[in-house]
Amino acid sequence: MVASILGGTLLLAGIPKLRDRDGLLTVVKGYRLLPHRMERVVAGSLPLVEVLVGTALILGIAGVWAASGAALLFAAFAFGLTANLARGRRDLDCGCFAFSAHEVPRIGWFHAVRAASFAVAALVLAATGSAEIAPLERLIGAASGLLVVLAVVAVVQIKAVVHVGWRPVDDYLTSASIKLRAVSAESRYGS
Repeated sequence: MVASILGGTLLLAGIPKLRDRDGLLTVVKGYRLLPHRMERVVAGSLPLVEVLVGTALILGIAGVWAASGAALLFAAFAFGLTANLARGRRDLDCGCFAFSAHEVPRIGWFHAVRAASFAVAALVLAATGSAEIAPLERLIGAASGLLVVLAVVAVVQIKAVVHVGWRPVDDYLTSASIKLRAVSAESRYGS
């Protein structure tokens, strides 16, 4: 199940990057951690590596190697995020899953802790993942892990659309409402 959660996360991260190489290159350059020549290499190879490692984790292929690769990927992500946060550079696109087109890109400690947590989980998986798992158990674990990933994606998508207890119209109409009441009071009482 853990392998499927990690693998599903890497697939969710890698597939959008395959479709937007220019966006990924912009994100990699924005982190200002690599020499100029390496930025293109990383932007060109990262999506493919994420998809391959994610697929291997879900299918249980090369378990220890795939988990080790995932640990290295997540550790690199955690390092890049932490280095920029330590520099006070928060106005960056995380580049984790998709690139921000409509929102102001912003990273926070949540992103760094999430990546570090995934790195630790992958490391634990690499250290303990050498046992043989029956095909039915692997299938149940993979289905459960992918179900968890899909549930998290659904919650994030719903949260992006629905803001409980908040009405965006209120922000725009409050000042107009105050001005309208003031004008109405002036006309009524002849100020």
